[in-house]
Amino acid sequence: VDPSGTVFFLFPRNLSKKYSPKRGSKEEFSNHQAFLDILNEVNDYAGQRELIAENMMINICIELTKYLQELKQERKMHLSEAKKAQQYLEGTYKQLDNSKKRFEREWREAEKAAQYAEKTDQDLNATKADVEKAKQQAHMRTHIAEECKNDYASQLQKYNKEQNQFYFTDMPLSFNRLQDMDERRIKKLAQGYVLFADTERHVMPIIGKCLEGIARAGTNVNERNDSVVLIEQHKSGFERPGDLEFEDYSQGINRASSDSSLGTPKGPLELLGKNKNKTFRLFNKKSKVGVAICLCESLKRLQQKIDDISKELQKEIDQSEALGKMKDVYEKNPQMGDPASLAPQITQTAQNMERLRGELNKYESWLAEAGGRGDSIRYSTHSLNNNGAHNPNSPGAISDDTDSSQAIYTEFDDEFEEEELAAPIGQCTALYNFPGSSEGTISMQEGEVLFVVEEDKGDGWTRVRRNNGDEGYIPTSYATITLNK
Repeated sequence: VDPSGTVFFLFPRNLSKKYSPKRGSKEEFSNHQAFLDILNEVNDYAGQRELIAENMMINICIELTKYLQELKQERKMHLSEAKKAQQYLEGTYKQLDNSKKRFEREWREAEKAAQYAEKTDQDLNATKADVEKAKQQAHMRTHIAEECKNDYASQLQKYNKEQNQFYFTDMPLSFNRLQDMDERRIKKLAQGYVLFADTERHVMPIIGKCLEGIARAGTNVNERNDSVVLIEQHKSGFERPGDLEFEDYSQGINRASSDSSLGTPKGPLELLGKNKNKTFRLFNKKSKVGVAICLCESLKRLQQKIDDISKELQKEIDQSEALGKMKDVYEKNPQMGDPASLAPQITQTAQNMERLRGELNKYESWLAEAGGRGDSIRYSTHSLNNNGAHNPNSPGAISDDTDSSQAIYTEFDDEFEEEELAAPIGQCTALYNFPGSSEGTISMQEGEVLFVVEEDKGDGWTRVRRNNGDEGYIPTSYATITLNK
């Protein structure tokens, strides 16, 4: 059983964490809300898969690994006993063979001695002493041959007994033990299969609820309502232009260039700061209220767009700084990673920063063109009285001395100052010592408790703060992080 599925199901959890909305954000589109609901369900689904992998690791993999180690030792013991019995049988056979060869050698010597004694006895020239000596030698050889014969017979009987013991008792016993061990191994694996099925079956209801939630999120999508919401957010509110009048130059009628209706129609944003020494006379009594409100909404849209692009640019800047710090760490500690692997991400981040800066300059120029050229004009719905007329004494009236763009950017800067002074979002405890030698990092000792200021954005670094106010980045894997609920 391979619990590598844990690595696979970490991806949906990171996906859910990365694309979850920030606190306080409000989703108005049903398809966006459905996507967030699906992310939450996938997060729960991944959690159940991680639970399965954890149970498989603890209850199946570890137990099977331990049991297999015991079976290996047992098998090794059985094979060792069988090998010892075989070696003992082979040693007995060698003793039998040596006894047989000795008996054969001594028997030949006895035959030679007997033949020599008989030949000496028949020799007329041999003395009686020679004959007696030859007979004694033959008798001695015959006696030695008989002893070797008896020893050979004893060794043969012993070997036959050992061979019978080996083939009919020892080997069957070893084979039976090995068979029993293999059967127990198969049974243990079968129990692991059943336990795996029970583990899956235990989380099936929860997984089924997650899938039902995903299906419900899909059915809750209202594409028509999303289109209406999108139109309400981005509609301009400007009135449609009327028909152009025919100007008969043959009658000698000369119209001022500013009153000519044959020129290219100009939008309200182009006419705001046309002449700062003249009173603003763009709207008539009928259209002044509607167009003023629409212009105010357009300015708000521009400022909102600038805020969004600025936030995206700040994220890319933080990402670039984090990648630079990670590259420095990799260069100083090659065992932690290859610095060359970060080059594509650094290049992509730089391109995104250039693109966002270009868009930011474009929208800022549009905003400056709308509110900063000529008379600096600010609009407010409070500047219109009940009759639809413009009240010059109201706080939101058209003013020549108030710079709206300056007020807007002041408010924008204040928002960033509040983010820098934000309260900690959690705590972390250092698992290892970290020197913090790179720029932007902070050192920490094992067991030290720090405040978490900024979560890990996927680059492996977390921003923390000490009690004395020192801030910096630390590797996320070097600490246990607990976020506030």
